[in-house]
Amino acid sequence: MAAVTSVSFSAIAQSSSDRRAPFCTAARNFGFEGFRFRSSFSCHYVGVRASNSTSRMVIHCMSTSTDVPPTVAETKLNFLKAYKRPIPSIYNTVLQELIVQQHLMKYKKTYRYDPVFGLGFVTVYDQLMEGYPSDEDREAIFQAYIKALEEDPEKYIIDAKTLEEWARTQTPSSLVDFSSRDGEIEGILKDIAERAASGNFSYSRFFAVGLFRLLELSNTSEPTVLEKLCSALNIDKRSVDRDLDVYRGLLSKLVQARELLKEYVDREKKKQEERAESQKANETVAKCLGEPQFVGH
Repeated sequence: MAAVTSVSFSAIAQSSSDRRAPFCTAARNFGFEGFRFRSSFSCHYVGVRASNSTSRMVIHCMSTSTDVPPTVAETKLNFLKAYKRPIPSIYNTVLQELIVQQHLMKYKKTYRYDPVFGLGFVTVYDQLMEGYPSDEDREAIFQAYIKALEEDPEKYIIDAKTLEEWARTQTPSSLVDFSSRDGEIEGILKDIAERAASGNFSYSRFFAVGLFRLLELSNTSEPTVLEKLCSALNIDKRSVDRDLDVYRGLLSKLVQARELLKEYVDREKKKQEERAESQKANETVAKCLGEPQFVGH
């Protein structure tokens, strides 16, 4: 006679988020909602007792679960592994904030990369890293950042360049009237509009910055054009306005921080020069005192 026992359980796995370093309100507001993933497991235990009083248990386990994303800590660690050199705190603080926020946004179920989003991120990154001491390091940091999020940095660069070139050839009217024309970028914008209309579009603040950049490159300054473009894309203009205000505030704070950093670097450079001159003078005096003195008879 066989006895069958079945045990099942479910567990909720939530991505952990590590403690954030303090930063300005504008940077914190440039964030995204959290998310949760659910996994379920079931195990069936089958016990069979034979006539010779020996027993044997066979365990059949089955697991069905969604793909478990990396944690925020793992994404940050991947970035640090990819770029091992120290980053000045003014840049590193904002980068750490952005990578946390972009991690949370990317692993939402509704996330899907699009070139306007890519343009927005590249724009934010370029503004953030403006004035970085080394162009080579700035590029290396960009590569490490995007790869830590398991995405392709070259795609971001190519898409941003393609959209920028396209926007420079547009007028306010042609920019808004994309749905009536054929073309690569027009097709991308149509796809965004269709997904937004059906509720399958994941709006983000990088997307808002991408829209702003398109308007900027097409020499569009009339506020009504942004309203019309948002309407054509089925995007809430109030969200775009709010996020652009946050973006402008962040840029303003970065400018102030860069000025303070420059003053600090200049002061330290001056101190080093003064110390070097003082050391040189001391060495000269010591050399003179150490030389034998000859007195003529």
